[in-house]
Amino acid sequence: MAEKKVSSLPAKLINGGVAGLVGVTCVFPIDLAKTRLQNQQGVQVYKGMRDCLAKTVRSEGYFGCYRGAAVNLTLVTPEKAIKLAANDIFRQKLSKDGHLPLWGEVLAGCGAGTCQVVVTTPMEMLKIQLQDAGRLAAQRPVPTPAQAAAPGPAPSLVAPPPVRLSPSPRTSATSITVELLKTRGLAGLYRGAGATLMRDVPFSMIYFPLFANLNALGRERVGDVQARSPFWQSFMAGCGAGSVAAVAVTPLDVIKTRLQTLQKGEGEDTYRGIVDCTRRIMTREGPSAFLKGATCRALVIAPLFGIAQGVYFLGVGEMVLGLLE
Repeated sequence: MAEKKVSSLPAKLINGGVAGLVGVTCVFPIDLAKTRLQNQQGVQVYKGMRDCLAKTVRSEGYFGCYRGAAVNLTLVTPEKAIKLAANDIFRQKLSKDGHLPLWGEVLAGCGAGTCQVVVTTPMEMLKIQLQDAGRLAAQRPVPTPAQAAAPGPAPSLVAPPPVRLSPSPRTSATSITVELLKTRGLAGLYRGAGATLMRDVPFSMIYFPLFANLNALGRERVGDVQARSPFWQSFMAGCGAGSVAAVAVTPLDVIKTRLQTLQKGEGEDTYRGIVDCTRRIMTREGPSAFLKGATCRALVIAPLFGIAQGVYFLGVGEMVLGLLE
């Protein structure tokens, strides 16, 4: 079976958006565990991914595993659409006579990773604050029953009774955005943009060429047309390429997460930039700290991109546009 014709840009955008929405809904709890594990420095609240998810469900409920998901679900559509559509466009521009050399595949991935940072950076910035809030709350000391039952000081006959402060409202993406814009301007939302670029460009340079080659395995070419791969091959190629690329750039993801986290726990480091963050992690936590959350990242990215390639294969965008005509 020959390759289907090249999709239009609107179809690519719809495919990328649908893939992002479905994928994020499926794997977001694992992404939350990844963020919390990567941010652990001194106090080890969680022993691993399963322990993190179990404690999150116990303390915050099932939907606590989806803290920050609204930000992702809102912005993942343009983010994934830009990434996948940009890669396709760059591949078309760089190919000659239907053939794209390896350097062209890498360059197309580089361009796709660069384009998506415009949306990825503020999305990650807001998501990380919401995801990490539960870890910071778990670090706060909880009074023992004896401390809670201990009588307080006798009330003064002169001084007015102490005012009881109402609990602070739960942090939202909107409140974080407003606060960042008021205190730091637009640059506040793009904190860690350099680290995000440093992670996403290598990821795309690894993922897209690897996926293209895995997806082409065993397919015959008739002239300039290559036989279309079956659904399972596209899905597995997306999963395989995604997991390899995710693990490869995990050290860069750890640096990005640490730089973008605004609230730190007791005794945790703050960083002045990429170099300072790298040096402090290496000195205080050792090389293994750069691989924190690697398993979680592989478990998140593999199905995320497998689903994305499955959506492209099925041509969801083309079907939607066909119904609208």
